[in-house]
Amino acid sequence: MSSPQTALFDLHRIEAFAYQDSPIHRFDPRAKLIVTLAYIVSIVSFGKYEVSALLPFVLYPVVMISLSGVPAGPLLVKLFWAAPFAFFMGLFNPIFDRAVWVQFGPIGISGGWVSFLSILIRFSLTVCAALILISTTGFMAVCDALGRLGLPRAFVTQLMVLFRYLFVLAEEAGRMSRARSLRSFSRRGLGMQVFGSMIGHLLLRTIDRATRIHLAMCCRGFSGVLVRVQTLRFRPSDAGFVLGWSMLFLVFRFVDIPRWIGHLIETVGR
Repeated sequence: MSSPQTALFDLHRIEAFAYQDSPIHRFDPRAKLIVTLAYIVSIVSFGKYEVSALLPFVLYPVVMISLSGVPAGPLLVKLFWAAPFAFFMGLFNPIFDRAVWVQFGPIGISGGWVSFLSILIRFSLTVCAALILISTTGFMAVCDALGRLGLPRAFVTQLMVLFRYLFVLAEEAGRMSRARSLRSFSRRGLGMQVFGSMIGHLLLRTIDRATRIHLAMCCRGFSGVLVRVQTLRFRPSDAGFVLGWSMLFLVFRFVDIPRWIGHLIETVGR
């Protein structure tokens, strides 16, 4: 299997976890979406030098993974492959921000290193929360929840169609890549010139396939909106799920719990 297909197969594997059954899976997709958005907003609202105050937010992914039964390994692998984006985003902070921010005895740590660590933690937590949402809800159900919460239906339909046929595009690209490899003796025909031609042919095949799919959908009554058969019911337990986590995120946001515990231990130790 080629690399693009392998990457998308892993994405589909994350999506497949949504068909499991657990207390977390049974919550309404809108409730899980609202909680995830509240979690992400709470984390990104911190200042760039905050590190210790972010640590209590680790509780959310730990609890969600434990109760949902989703294996943590595939999620951590996805997080690892996405980590370079955050790494390069904060890589230059230690160079441009050299003012000492924290002093540990004779060792001074600059604000650049503190903000760099803060970026990595915030990126890991928010991406992990998004992966948990997909693995316990499913991408199509998340799109449906977005539409029911007020996102324009045209945009939601675009997201659904993009996700549905992204795998078809990857299969087509993988088929062309295998055909090129089988016809390239002594590494002939593997240059960028042939690669550019392949991209053009892939575009033409994509347009042709999209036209046929659209005609088939129109024959089956497609009117511009993808309708999901699943009926959503927002129950009291869903409201409790939203309120409980939202209140906890507010506490984590406005109370620096690690610092408060440190002061408490220091006071007791005197």
